[in-house]
Amino acid sequence: MKRAKGDVFLITGPVFTDAGPRIGANGVKVPTYLYKLVYDATTNKAWAHWQENREGETVGRPISYQELVKRTGVEFLPRSALQH
Repeated sequence: MKRAKGDVFLITGPVFTDAGPRIGANGVKVPTYLYKLVYDATTNKAWAHWQENREGETVGRPISYQELVKRTGVEFLPRSALQH
C-alpha cells in the first residue's frame, strides 16, 4: 500500500463455516478464516491476504481477487473497477 500512487482501499472481514468453533454459553460462532482485500484504485488491481483464524498462523502469499470471491461467495468490487 505504501507504493501506491493514489487511493488504496482495504476491506477486512471474517469467514464463518458450519464446522467452525463456537464459544461461550450462547455458542457464538468464531470465524474460521480472516481476509484482507486490497484494491488499488489507480491501477485497478486487487489482491487479498487469506489466513486461517488460529493461534500462531502467519500470512502466506496473496491470492487473487477472483480466488477470494470464489472462497467467500462475495463480489466485493464492481466488475468495472477491475483491470481485465
